[in-house]
Amino acid sequence: MVVRSAQVRKLLKTISRLSPYKATVLIHGESGTGKELVARALHTLGPVAGGPFVTFNCSNLVESLAESQLFGHVRGAFTDAREDSLGYFRSANGGTLFLDEIGELPLHLQPKLLRAVETHEIQPVGSSRSYSVDIRLVAASNRDLLAMVKAGQFRDDLYYRLNAAAIYVPPLRERREAIPAFVAHFVEHFNRLFGKDVKFVSRAALDALCANPWPGNVRELGHAIETAVLMTEGDRIDLDDLTIRHDGANPKAADEPLETLLANGAPDLAENRADNSATDCVNPSKRCFQMASWPYSLDSVIREASKLALIRALEATEGNCHRAAELLGVSRYTVYRMLNRYGLAEGRLYGSLRKTSRLDRLRAAPG
Repeated sequence: MVVRSAQVRKLLKTISRLSPYKATVLIHGESGTGKELVARALHTLGPVAGGPFVTFNCSNLVESLAESQLFGHVRGAFTDAREDSLGYFRSANGGTLFLDEIGELPLHLQPKLLRAVETHEIQPVGSSRSYSVDIRLVAASNRDLLAMVKAGQFRDDLYYRLNAAAIYVPPLRERREAIPAFVAHFVEHFNRLFGKDVKFVSRAALDALCANPWPGNVRELGHAIETAVLMTEGDRIDLDDLTIRHDGANPKAADEPLETLLANGAPDLAENRADNSATDCVNPSKRCFQMASWPYSLDSVIREASKLALIRALEATEGNCHRAAELLGVSRYTVYRMLNRYGLAEGRLYGSLRKTSRLDRLRAAPG
């Protein structure tokens, strides 16, 4: 996951709290926001991490075979049932079953799913025997299930059973400060995939990417960067390499929004932009932003985010390392190691580090 916004840090905290338990989780979010990634994180960090992670998209259910697809069938149960089938529930036994787009589940099948969720037992089509399944169920939907309940399109008892533990994944337009980090991630990914060597993203291209509404969210952004990496003939992604609308080729159109988007999460980047407004570069020494420098190195993005989180935690607690550790969800010793890493370890800072020059020095510390 690319963690670059307060919403995603909150999301990760929710995942860490829910993952140790096998409770059913419902993930809400628009298409392309990364709901399956959240489901995989719950599985990987949870008690069934050693088991299978089985994904099924409910929009792919075949109406006549829906029950068989989920719960399996025995040989001879219907015309084409030439052999036994486990179904998705039994295939996920000992692991996690991720039901994507649960809002597409046919109404007549919802009572059977409710029973399976509550009893952890399923009955294959054509069989008189029930089977116990030991699974963690995670569901997701990009639709407003509560509105569907009110419209009679989704069972209320199933909705409340699934929604006992809920996670909301915010759309990309609500966390625009993460876009540069996503761009870096996708450029590095597609460089490896296609054997390319893109090292630069122009200021104009970055402005356009940050200003775009991205109705398809992270998935759409990834496709746009894939196309840009393929289209560029050199080591630089420029405005003309993007297939998104950018209102002509005027880089100044997005200058102010970019500063607004990045000022809080990336002070160094914002300062560079303010001091060099006449250029089209993030780095004033180059015509475009070099991928090796912040924020395009994923390691440095994580390091910068950690440093910023530490600064804010210390400011919020007036320098109390113990309380700052509680806010960050880490141990005091992790806070001390971070202070060492960022070059502010004199006196070990065990006590009350208030808003003094030491915090200012931490802000100015490299990396």
